[in-house]
Amino acid sequence: MRMKQINPVFDGRRIIASLVLACVMMVSCKPGTAEKTMTTGGPEIVGFKVLSFPLDDVRLKDGPYQHATRLDEQTLLTYQPDRFLSKFRKEAGLQPKAESYEGWEGESLAGHSLGHYLTALTFMYQTTGNEEFRKRANYIVDELAECQQAVGTGYVGAFENGEKVLSEQVAKGIIKAQGFNLNGLWSPFYTIHKIMDGLYHVYKYVGNQRALDVEQKLGDWVGTIVQNLTDEQRQQMLNCEFGGMNEAFADLYGATGDEKYLTLSYKFKHDAIIDPIVGGVDILAGKHCNTQVPKFVGLARRYELTGDSADFRGAVNFWNMMVHHHAYVAGNFDNYEYLGEPDQLNDQLSNSTAETCCVYNMLKLSRHLFEWTASAEVMDYYERALINHILSSQHPETGHVIYNLSLDMGGFKEYQDPYGFTCCVGSGMENHSKYGRNIYYHSDNALYVGQFIGSELSWKEKGVSLIQTTQYPEEEGTSFEIQTESGKAAAFDLKLRYPAWARNGISVKVNGKDRPVEGQPGSFISLGNKWEDGDKIEVHIPFSLYTETMPDNKNRIAVFNGPVLLAGYLGPLDDPKANDPLYVPVLMTKDTIPSNWLRKIEGQSNTFELTGVSYPRQVTLKPFYRTQDCLYTVYWDSYSAEDWKRYQQKYEAEQARKNELERKTIDIFRMGEMQPERDHNFTEDKSWVGEYKSKKYREVDRGGKASFEMKIDGNKTVTLVFEYWGGFAGSHTFDIVVEGQKIATENITNKAPGKFIDETYKLPLGLTNGKKRIKVELLPHDGHRAGPVFTVRTIHDETES
Repeated sequence: MRMKQINPVFDGRRIIASLVLACVMMVSCKPGTAEKTMTTGGPEIVGFKVLSFPLDDVRLKDGPYQHATRLDEQTLLTYQPDRFLSKFRKEAGLQPKAESYEGWEGESLAGHSLGHYLTALTFMYQTTGNEEFRKRANYIVDELAECQQAVGTGYVGAFENGEKVLSEQVAKGIIKAQGFNLNGLWSPFYTIHKIMDGLYHVYKYVGNQRALDVEQKLGDWVGTIVQNLTDEQRQQMLNCEFGGMNEAFADLYGATGDEKYLTLSYKFKHDAIIDPIVGGVDILAGKHCNTQVPKFVGLARRYELTGDSADFRGAVNFWNMMVHHHAYVAGNFDNYEYLGEPDQLNDQLSNSTAETCCVYNMLKLSRHLFEWTASAEVMDYYERALINHILSSQHPETGHVIYNLSLDMGGFKEYQDPYGFTCCVGSGMENHSKYGRNIYYHSDNALYVGQFIGSELSWKEKGVSLIQTTQYPEEEGTSFEIQTESGKAAAFDLKLRYPAWARNGISVKVNGKDRPVEGQPGSFISLGNKWEDGDKIEVHIPFSLYTETMPDNKNRIAVFNGPVLLAGYLGPLDDPKANDPLYVPVLMTKDTIPSNWLRKIEGQSNTFELTGVSYPRQVTLKPFYRTQDCLYTVYWDSYSAEDWKRYQQKYEAEQARKNELERKTIDIFRMGEMQPERDHNFTEDKSWVGEYKSKKYREVDRGGKASFEMKIDGNKTVTLVFEYWGGFAGSHTFDIVVEGQKIATENITNKAPGKFIDETYKLPLGLTNGKKRIKVELLPHDGHRAGPVFTVRTIHDETES
């Protein structure tokens, strides 16, 4: 993790060493001959340390994960397949059977939600055995096949003019690509990946051969788009987000054995990102987080099918960079969807931290790495992200999910409209449908318990059932019962993860008798290798309080109880005190042992009260995943008495300035970012997106222009606020025009070296009177550029009565 830890949970050197050793073992040996590795019996050519069980061999039992699954089950059943399919039929020239959904499904990303829905239906069918999910998945496949047949080229899609733009422009080398825009289409290959992935899952886990047929034809069509592009054209195309297309084609290669799909997988190798990371160079700062993660999931999958050591190194290096240098304490990443400099998180807190899709994809990557090595460290990370982000991202009553999980000091959880169909609504469909996939793993003669989740495993090859009963992390431990066929004894090594955070040890009883524990935190321990029918195992893992600090600020800490990140309850969402500079209390202590200043609240699991060390008020801390519908903080600034006196005035003034700006803000537009630009009707000619100090900006070139719309209050005086970096050199003089009237000529060249600045422009009341939105234009002077501009706000001007 990117957090400096008093009790380190993750050791990057250990995971690198173990994975490199595994790589040497796997790629230098024939399948099955590497020591302590096994094969899948499928197309994979590398050895695996462990393999997961089929999802339908695991049934969830009572506990927080089963509760989350049931909420997701209800959500999936409320959706109507024909509404997801509506635009597919329309683009195929067929009559839609229902009105299409809106949200992102009403835009040119249409179709991505259907891909997620197919995968979620598949996993939920395996998880619950409910035939309705299988029926819906098969129905959608049949409908897509009909659409594909009507089109006649192999293409199937829902975004308008998708086939025409890709085949008549991109395939011919006419390419205009930016982060999320390919020739006017919103990340078209991202959507195609979701559809191919959904079809693949229905084929693999439901046994629907027609799904594979539809996927192959779609993949063949994609081949006609990319196969004749030059390397330069292809790399230009890959500047637009393309999801995990390399994974989709690797899966097709694994399913069919057809080499053309492996070749197409390599066509989606984005050199500018992949090559440095394969070489161990972290170039992730300023990059859109979720654009990158699927690329490395694809590398991991392709490595398993080819033994390509570069793919292996890329997947491993990326995992380590993300987990150890770009992750917040909840095991999540990014601010406003972008990554910052490694180990620089202190100033990357906002209400738009931690996109759920990124965690979704990092857990997919972690699953691959664990099967290669059976590393307890990977499962420790998995647990951290599963509890503190995935569980935290679902409302425990409505089942609504979260796009960006705020880690801001004074933040709140903003739940998505389930019919808005953002990317995280899509990944959220999947997140809570597959908890059983990553609890248990096995080698030939060992059973690994990676997660503590109430469940029942059927290990058919051994004739064994393992029943795990627990409310973890609401309780500090778990228990197991072993059942064998016909009451016969079973021989296998039962291995249990000994969490790295378990600083107070772990205790085990077998049939009521103490069983010695041999092992250290951050490993798997053996509980025995011969088991009788009815054997019972009790495991106690005492939680303890500890803190973790920001990597770039030792005075900013987070508090954990065992695996559980604690959040401080600050007040209701509409708390009138929220603008107070010290609404988030500070800790007036340097004591690094939180049990000295936290008092447990009896009768409430993982819940504590600050005792005399917080200023100006005391608050209650409880699990982040149980915190919703309120303002909270998971980070705390800590001071000694002397430090506080020295910094109090500066601290309060800066907090007051930020809060005052937020209070007066009517609208905010972060330039260079996908959704904000869409929300503000941004248009441009000859401009580009860049980044400085890991913040996105827009700059308009000589002879170009840009425009956007901002919300205002037409009954009051309004001021525009532009955020610039004051140290840019060169020619940066431009006009700011509002509603056709020039309101300012700005020159930002070396205006305030070394810092970000806010410049204000008061708008004449006659220009805004009675309006709800205004059009703003940026017009460079001859020979000059406009910007870079980072953020634009409209605020209430309170200088006039």
